[in-house]
Amino acid sequence: MGERGLTRREMLAASAGAIVLGSVPTTGAAAAEGPRTAPGSASGAPLKQSVSYWPFESIPLPQFARALKAIGFSAVDLLQREQWPVVADAGLVCSMGYPTARRDFLTTGFNDPANHAMLLAELEETLPRAAAAGVPNVIAMFGNRKGRDDALGRDACIEGLNRIKALAEELGVTICMELLNSRVDHADYMGDRSGYGVSVVSAVNSPRVKLLYDIYHMQIMEGDIIRTIQRDAQWLGHYHTGGVPGRHEIDGTQELNYHAICEAIKGTGFQGYVAHEFEPTRPPMESLRQAYDICLV
Repeated sequence: MGERGLTRREMLAASAGAIVLGSVPTTGAAAAEGPRTAPGSASGAPLKQSVSYWPFESIPLPQFARALKAIGFSAVDLLQREQWPVVADAGLVCSMGYPTARRDFLTTGFNDPANHAMLLAELEETLPRAAAAGVPNVIAMFGNRKGRDDALGRDACIEGLNRIKALAEELGVTICMELLNSRVDHADYMGDRSGYGVSVVSAVNSPRVKLLYDIYHMQIMEGDIIRTIQRDAQWLGHYHTGGVPGRHEIDGTQELNYHAICEAIKGTGFQGYVAHEFEPTRPPMESLRQAYDICLV
């Protein structure tokens, strides 16, 4: 996940302009081609793919959702509550919802007990709405260290999540704690290692409290992506993609083999969503169609 504030949105919109809007296939041959299915998947059960909206916000959401549907995507990721019905109108779901629009959402997390009352109130309000709207996941954050000891932060996360897990279990909505890199994009973030994240969610030990395993971020911090996915599969509830380095397209311009990674994810029996979260350097829908094909397993 990247910076999610008005500044980034404005920058993206300014840099994209009319060219981006003109690249969205809503009619004609591109849209008519329709969704593809993975080779050998006549049963219709390839990995479910989604797209995080923030890198593409210069494209109006209704138009964007229709174009994604034409490619074969089943969802849009990281939307506020008022946006959930918009993608539903296009026949998609929101695969990961926000519990708040706070500007400090990334840095203010469960690692500080002083934040618990606010975070729990946000989730208590959002989880029932997500369940009613068919939104399967809601995102949550570990938070920045701000001088706090990692062990104390871990204990605080466990304490806070233990207080909300029963509601999440009752409603059938998964709270996903996101792992981010602290080396390049999110300095001081506490949940910056997969082992640390697993130590939290395994202690909470709920089928409705898992990790959002962001492949881009964890490649920067520790690598060993496929082994980690296979080892920690039971604790991983959602995936994000992004090219390394640069967080651009997931093709041969970067260092990861995303087709092999998605084969490994599917091999664990994963039933959730893999959401693309990269900043395109080419016409956006062209890049997303390519990403869909790369991850079609």
